[in-house]
Amino acid sequence: MKNKNIIIIFIIFIMINSILFAGDFLNDQKRYSRVRTAIKEKDNLIKNTLKNNNIKLEELNILITAYKDEDILEIYAKNKSDNIYKKIAVYNISAKSGILGPKRMEGDLQVPEGFYYIDRFNPASSYYLSLGINYPNESDKKKSNAQRLGGDIFIHGANVTIGCMPMTDDKIKEIYLYAVYAKDNGQNKIPVYIFPFKMNEENFNYHAKNYNKAIINFWKNIKEGYDIFQNTKKELNIKIDSNGNYVF
Repeated sequence: MKNKNIIIIFIIFIMINSILFAGDFLNDQKRYSRVRTAIKEKDNLIKNTLKNNNIKLEELNILITAYKDEDILEIYAKNKSDNIYKKIAVYNISAKSGILGPKRMEGDLQVPEGFYYIDRFNPASSYYLSLGINYPNESDKKKSNAQRLGGDIFIHGANVTIGCMPMTDDKIKEIYLYAVYAKDNGQNKIPVYIFPFKMNEENFNYHAKNYNKAIINFWKNIKEGYDIFQNTKKELNIKIDSNGNYVF
């Protein structure tokens, strides 16, 4: 009974802190001139897009999907109280490096493939604004034998890359602000799902014939998540098994 009371008190403490400190992240980001510029130039566009999709700014949660072969990044959004995401924006990835297939080591120039989340915001990036993803995740670590897996994979501005996803300085302002508003609303792990291509059966069969068994098996695994998300438009419930496979 005592442990139960402690847990209840802890939950109440977390809820109170979430209320008290709501808005602090946005205010901190506004200290940076590039964020203020982004708000000045893009805020009306973002608010109108959300309004047209019946999403409240103060309730915004987002989810990002990216497709390497098509050079596309998509923003999905919902109100916090909703279960289902809807696509609200599509952007062209402005440059690419590497080939199709997952990132398995430092210096391979590959853009990762798999299921990630945004783990850092850089409002003073060398590439204007940038959103870091949590590569390498547990799947990457278990799937690779390399001593150095690399890191510092970002969605960022500019139009050059060595394994990241550049969006141009103009478009990163929008993407960054969507993420800032979602983070400010308490969404601490914004999902980022990165696929080699749009993984319908036709595309899968077309690409699979050019790659080895290990990559094909990996693609079959992440296709499970792709199919679930395409059918439900809900955030995936993901675990990683002892072999580094995603379990949905």
